[in-house]
Amino acid sequence: MNTISNAPGLGAFTNGLGALEGARISSEKGKFDSLVGEISAGGKKAGEGLSSSQVSEAGRLNGDWTSGFSGSFSSQADKNALPRGAAANQANPNAKPMTIDRTSKLYEKSMEFENYLVKQMLSEMRKTVMKSGNEDNAKKIYEDMLFDEYSTMMTKNAGFGLADQIYLQLSNGGANDNS
Repeated sequence: MNTISNAPGLGAFTNGLGALEGARISSEKGKFDSLVGEISAGGKKAGEGLSSSQVSEAGRLNGDWTSGFSGSFSSQADKNALPRGAAANQANPNAKPMTIDRTSKLYEKSMEFENYLVKQMLSEMRKTVMKSGNEDNAKKIYEDMLFDEYSTMMTKNAGFGLADQIYLQLSNGGANDNS
C-alpha cells in the first residue's frame, strides 16, 4: 500500500515512522473491509445495529482520509511531557516548568488548529509556484489532499510549538497572564 509517509523525501517529516503509519492504515482498512463484509453477508444492515464509532472517529467526517491527530500520542510519557518549540522558551527562567498532557482532547484540538495554520501557510506558498500545462480538477484535488497530509506530518513532527502554547494557555485559563 502506497501512503504519503512512504513518499521519497519525507523522512525528515515522518522521523522514519512510515512503516508504522502503513501498518496503522492497513489495520484500519482491515477493520473497514470486515465491517463491509459483515454488512454484505447480511449480518448487519447499513444503519441498523451499527454505532457511529464503527464508521468514523468522533469529530471526523466519513470520507476524511487524512491521518489526523487522534491517538497520535498514547505513551505514559506523553501524559506529562515538556513543551516543544516556541512554547519551551519561557520568558522567566525562575518559573516552574509546565507540562502538557499530549493524550488529552484539548491537545488534539490544539494540534488541529496548528495544522490549520500550517495548511494555510503551505497553500499560500503553493500559489507562488508557476504552473505548466493543464490543471484538471482531479490533479487539483489530489494536490490538495497531498498538502493536507504534508501539513499534518509537519505539525506532528516539526515541533513548531504553537499547539503547545495554545494548550498551556487554555489548560490553566491564562493564570500566568500579568494583564
